[in-house]
Amino acid sequence: MPVSGSCPTQKTAVLLSDTWTMLIIRDLLGGEQRFCDLERSLEGISTRTLTNKLKKLEEEKLIRKTKSGCYEATAKGKGLRTIETAMRRYGEKYL
Repeated sequence: MPVSGSCPTQKTAVLLSDTWTMLIIRDLLGGEQRFCDLERSLEGISTRTLTNKLKKLEEEKLIRKTKSGCYEATAKGKGLRTIETAMRRYGEKYL
């Protein structure tokens, strides 16, 4: 279900409101990956949760599944690179 509301900050906060979403995007910003590669990279995620998150991200048009069965970030998903970079820098500096 697409994110609704009128405030861009609120829409983005809702879209990124769980831990796994940004970690999946982080991995896909590095290039396309198979389901098993994502599952290995995302320590602690269940198969069911990963399946559901990938489906949600596809619905939001942040990622797509390629003909070869890999997942990749779309242009909209790649737009989250600035947020991922800011989160990484903040974590390196303050956490």
